Amino acid sequence: MRKSRLPKLIRRNGSHLLVGFLASAVLVGMLLGYDIAGLTQLASGGFPGLIALFVLWVVCGLVLSAVQFGLSSVNLRDDDDDTPGGGLRAPVREYAPVRVPVSKPRRKI
Repeated sequence: MRKSRLPKLIRRNGSHLLVGFLASAVLVGMLLGYDIAGLTQLASGGFPGLIALFVLWVVCGLVLSAVQFGLSSVNLRDDDDDTPGGGLRAPVREYAPVRVPVSKPRRKI
């Protein structure tokens, strides 16, 4: 098996595009199957109806793949992070008041 030379991010994006467009195909199929808003009559009306279905599939595919990619990016873990977790913060410094001598200003008459 030949190893892909594409970067990991591009391969991840491609797989999420595929999943998003498959989900979009299922969604458009369900919209046609249940005849939501008369979509089946629109599609069977001729070439403009098929163009409308194609545009619906592409737009839904782009949205669903972007959502899929965003959710996977949020859930991505960084395994090589060596910093301690759990809310360990730098200690807060407490400042103490210090007296500073001030000379009285001279009055000019």
